[in-house]
Amino acid sequence: MDAQTPHNKNDPVESFIARWQGREGGQERANYVSFLKEMCAVLELPQPDPADATHEANDYVFERAVTRHHDDGDRAGRIDLYRKGSFVLEAKQSRWKGGNKEIKNQDDLFAAGDEPADRGKRGAARAWDVLMLNAKRQAEEYARALPPSHGWPPFILVCDVGHCIEVYADFTGQGKNYTQFPDRQSFRIYLEDLRKKEVRDTLTRIWQEPQALDPTKTAAKVTREIAERLAAVSKAMEAKKYPAEQVAQFLMRCLFTMFASSVKLLPENAFIELLDDARKSPAAFVPLLEELWKSMNDARSRPAFARTCCASTAICSPTPGRCRSAARKSANYTKRH
Repeated sequence: MDAQTPHNKNDPVESFIARWQGREGGQERANYVSFLKEMCAVLELPQPDPADATHEANDYVFERAVTRHHDDGDRAGRIDLYRKGSFVLEAKQSRWKGGNKEIKNQDDLFAAGDEPADRGKRGAARAWDVLMLNAKRQAEEYARALPPSHGWPPFILVCDVGHCIEVYADFTGQGKNYTQFPDRQSFRIYLEDLRKKEVRDTLTRIWQEPQALDPTKTAAKVTREIAERLAAVSKAMEAKKYPAEQVAQFLMRCLFTMFASSVKLLPENAFIELLDDARKSPAAFVPLLEELWKSMNDARSRPAFARTCCASTAICSPTPGRCRSAARKSANYTKRH
């Protein structure tokens, strides 16, 4: 369901949000299992397995036992939810100070002061961030304590029950740099974000195919696809007897133009629109492209060019003289060819 779509109370996602939204806290141990099991059901993910006493088979369980090794001795610990090869999840449940469910003398978000109503949002008091950061560090300790045969999970999840899930990733397999995923602006998944299909898809992949989210693999795949397309274009042009060096220079200019458009040095989508227009009128392609590159090369014309990009031809100015110039070039090019 899109965030703009009216909410359907019969939708499982809406029912889940309504059930958990706005809860002020309670006993973390009592609530996090219910919350995560219900979320798995809503996302149609497999439910965690019953824990085994020997621990070797506990690849997807709540309360996965680990032993943390310290200089002053070993300490037992339990991972709130663990899925081998996918994630370590540490759950917390924040509480309103002075509320009915505040637990005295507990190490929670009230250690550094009161929390405003927009907890977890920009501008919130730092106490909540500290709570979540400490939970992340604890999860990293648990990941370090896993058996060597399990390797480092690519994801660490920190869950404030009924509020949000913070996502951290390290795809190197070394566990040395769990960073906000996909970036610092969107690493927090709030309860209401579950209305967005892309958010639900991301959580599903974290559970079931985490390596598919590795940006280096995605970039490598895209790079291969682009290289294959460029090779095909290059071969097609060389087959028409264009010199290989000129073909290479032409394609490099095209790539640079695309980059200039993507970073808004050119009007947005200008080059794409030019190519679309050229497909409808191939004879206009060369003169229009010449006009574009001439304008890009001329430092004096670039500001005016960026301001006056003509929507109908994508790149030429609405100035009559320039449009007539492009039209004359198009006519001359057609006569020559």
